[in-house]
Amino acid sequence: MTNLKVLNETPISEVDLKEKLEAIKKRDKELTKKATKTVEYLNTFVSLKHKDAEDIKKRILNLNIPRLKDRHIAKILDIMPQEIESLKMLFTGENITIKQEDLAKILEELQK
Repeated sequence: MTNLKVLNETPISEVDLKEKLEAIKKRDKELTKKATKTVEYLNTFVSLKHKDAEDIKKRILNLNIPRLKDRHIAKILDIMPQEIESLKMLFTGENITIKQEDLAKILEELQK
């Protein structure tokens, strides 16, 4: 087995993953069995368009919430919570606390 070296890790949302897999499918004409199953899952459960996801991501980043990282934003885009309690659940187990006002701002951006 070959030794793989991870150069960098970047969290991506399901919307981004769907777009990347579609690009690979166009390039290679065929996906592996696991990738095909993943595309089926994403087609079933991801309804957000890539352009809309990018727009929401930019708006959340513009809120300048301290300690909110790309991986948190990717989780938010994947789940698209509709109430504060659901949004709080995304940060369970994380070493981050977000003010109630900031959570309300994030929800406001998601509902636009």
